[in-house]
Amino acid sequence: MQKKIKIGFDISQLAHNGGVSTYTRNLAQELVKNSDLDLSFFYSSLRRPYKGALQGVKKFKLPPTFFEVLFNKMRNVKIERFMGDVDIFHSSDWVQPPSKALKVTTYHDVIPLKFPQWSHPKIVAVHKRRLEIVEKEIDMVIAVSEQTKTDLLSVSNISADKITVVYEGVGKEFKQLPKQEVEEFRKKNNLPETFVLALGGIGERKNLQRIKEACKDFSLIISGETIPYVSDSDLPLLYNAASVLVYTTLYEGFGLPIIESMACGTPVVTSNSGAHLEISGDAALHADPTNSEEIRKGIKNILENEELCKKLIAQGLKQAGKFSWEKAANETVVVYKKLLSTH
Repeated sequence: MQKKIKIGFDISQLAHNGGVSTYTRNLAQELVKNSDLDLSFFYSSLRRPYKGALQGVKKFKLPPTFFEVLFNKMRNVKIERFMGDVDIFHSSDWVQPPSKALKVTTYHDVIPLKFPQWSHPKIVAVHKRRLEIVEKEIDMVIAVSEQTKTDLLSVSNISADKITVVYEGVGKEFKQLPKQEVEEFRKKNNLPETFVLALGGIGERKNLQRIKEACKDFSLIISGETIPYVSDSDLPLLYNAASVLVYTTLYEGFGLPIIESMACGTPVVTSNSGAHLEISGDAALHADPTNSEEIRKGIKNILENEELCKKLIAQGLKQAGKFSWEKAANETVVVYKKLLSTH
């Protein structure tokens, strides 16, 4: 019987909301299905206890800042002290603990390093400190897109052969839903019959001011602003209810909403460069994110051209089908096995 690979996986990002948490949750849930792996998980949060279904979770009621100091600054305590011996430790994007195991980490983007003006100085300092450790100690970096790989090469001394691209996935819950369910959700949330959807958030990168300018003649719903943020379970309903998603952020490492919306049969207007273009392919309309008039034209074309709308929906469903968490997990396991075979 072949010996299982012992993997230690930091899932502390589950204490937060956002794309990194989505990645961590879905990847972990798929990895545990692989019979070649023996997984254990590291989780630290002071305020949010772990309540998921994963087995083998080592839980610590301590803030991330404690482990940032312990692992990124002091560096005299190994991760094995908290979770026992592992063959490979897969770290999150916050801390890089010392370990005698082989080390894998995932980079979702390099925003604090490439665009420090968009992040708090303390966050920039943490990421710079961690990058220095990654450059010296990491055995393999997983980048979630070719764009992230390119950006990481531009801001670091990591060699290209130590970076493997593994795309993120789209959850099975993102799909075209029955019209009755969507209409009930629409009525419950007082949503108009036709509306443009944008996703809210803090900071210049979200580009919401230009999106608002582009949508002055349309009904614009901004999740987290004009309506409250919806739960994860309701997000597929929100995508289904929308006539078009406008996702013209100024920078992305991947851009999960693009393929989530496409999987729900909702056409997308997105930015015309970087990861936006890489992930959406020819299944979206693209606009210069700094040009609100271009964004407006893209939205108008979809809302007024039924043939174009149907074409984008069909292409979007096909494009979204290229991404799955099962595929992401399988390719991550290939990274683990290749690493072990070469060390």
